[in-house]
Amino acid sequence: MTYKEGFVTLLHEKNFVTDQLAKLEEKTGLKREYIALGFLFFVGLYLLFGYGASLLCNLIGFAYPAYFSIKAIESNVKEDDTQWLTYWVVYGLFSIVEYFSDIFLFWFPFYYAGKCLFLIWCMAPVTWNGSDILYKRVIRPFFLKHEATMDSMVSNLSAKAKNLTDTVAKEAVNRALNHDKDQ
Repeated sequence: MTYKEGFVTLLHEKNFVTDQLAKLEEKTGLKREYIALGFLFFVGLYLLFGYGASLLCNLIGFAYPAYFSIKAIESNVKEDDTQWLTYWVVYGLFSIVEYFSDIFLFWFPFYYAGKCLFLIWCMAPVTWNGSDILYKRVIRPFFLKHEATMDSMVSNLSAKAKNLTDTVAKEAVNRALNHDKDQ
């Protein structure tokens, strides 16, 4: 199947978006392929030159994966769960890296268009999607190498958080009891 045939097949699947495309196709007389391509062209231009490109890029990187993650949770198939968990691990790591480098990256022309293409590559329903490649080649080897150290850090932080929570709760109870005595 060619990319064009795959695109046309995708646009004729039964779902909310294709139902709306069918209505637009009927009202305008334009093929839904052209409507979809026009929409994608507009989104691309907006990512390149529009105000709020960051929000649009983040919506694209979040909305589609979130929807399919919920569908994966509700299905009985394990592979889709793994696919979307892998995406969220990569997305989370990318978000952390971006947070610290955004002040520099923001100045690059077409940064948000590039970021959007990266996120689309990471969520693409193909065997060579970015999440799978980055996880298997970068994240997993790093994690396996440092797993014991990270487990120790998480355990220590959990113990400290529990101690802090217990201390705050005891202090709150003591103050509430002393406040009642003072009155």
